[in-house]
Amino acid sequence: MELVERLLDGDRRALARAITLTENEDPRAAELARAVFPHTGRARTLGVTGPPGAGKSTLVDGLTHLYRRSGRRVGVVAVDPTSPFTGGAILGDRIRMRRGAADPDVFIRSLATRGHLGGLSWHTGSVVRLLDAAGFDTVIIETVGAGQAEVEVMRYAETTIVVMVPGLGDEVQAIKAGILEIADVIAVNKADREGADSLVRELEMMLELGGRSRGGRSGEAWTVPVVKTVATTDEGMEDLFAAAERHREHLASTGELEAWRTRELAAEVTGLIRDLVGQKAQAWAETAGAWEETLAQVAARRMDPRTAADTLVAEFLACARSGSAEAAGGGPAGEISGGSGR
Repeated sequence: MELVERLLDGDRRALARAITLTENEDPRAAELARAVFPHTGRARTLGVTGPPGAGKSTLVDGLTHLYRRSGRRVGVVAVDPTSPFTGGAILGDRIRMRRGAADPDVFIRSLATRGHLGGLSWHTGSVVRLLDAAGFDTVIIETVGAGQAEVEVMRYAETTIVVMVPGLGDEVQAIKAGILEIADVIAVNKADREGADSLVRELEMMLELGGRSRGGRSGEAWTVPVVKTVATTDEGMEDLFAAAERHREHLASTGELEAWRTRELAAEVTGLIRDLVGQKAQAWAETAGAWEETLAQVAARRMDPRTAADTLVAEFLACARSGSAEAAGGGPAGEISGGSGR
């Protein structure tokens, strides 16, 4: 596949094309994902999340500058809300990432959520792998800024930076949503505002009371640092950079880095099995005429949705074992092929 060869050689046009194919769920995306996977697992990944208006994009721009200064190639995945007209990313975070936009060793891509919850795009993991395979040493993922549902970033980021801002009154919301539970480093941005020191004290107290140690992901204690920053002037950015790198060193030295990667790959495979079996079971039910009949029973309250799903899956698997069902995609029911590499 010529596109894969060009991507692995670091061709930016090939990378952009591969990401577009992935976002559009082109049939070639599955083949692409399989081809690049052996060349992944080398990039250092960071997640940056927090409420809207916290200055995440400016902070990512500052981190990108510092990673470039250390000689690393940087890929940025900036997840934006979805345009109701085009289905594309509505903000275009690269506008706020001034220093990285013109650097040939920085690749910035905005992704639309397209209705996916968790502050990310459905294709975030695939895009991170494409950047990894293309030779970017560091990949930074910026979430959409939804506020309380952005915990999914910890699936893709070795280090998660949660950005807070004084004066927004979101400390309690952060506790309720559990967003502090995913923080490996906390940045109190716009720290030149009134109330920054008070917010730092409150956060440190919350972390101490909660006994935070990498959100339960680490076997040895990691004290979550709270770093004050003013991203617009780069104040505190070197401290934030150093804290993120200390966390990476902690993961490597405790063996947690490899354990985390293994857990997340296992979770991904589990999710894909559910998706693939579910899709094929539904396709079989529709073809076999069982779908409408079962839904009619549910609508009449003679069967609950869980029982309906269990029944259809059981019947599909029974037919698959006997070889009498046809799976979605045209193959025998016993075959579960494909996969998106998400």
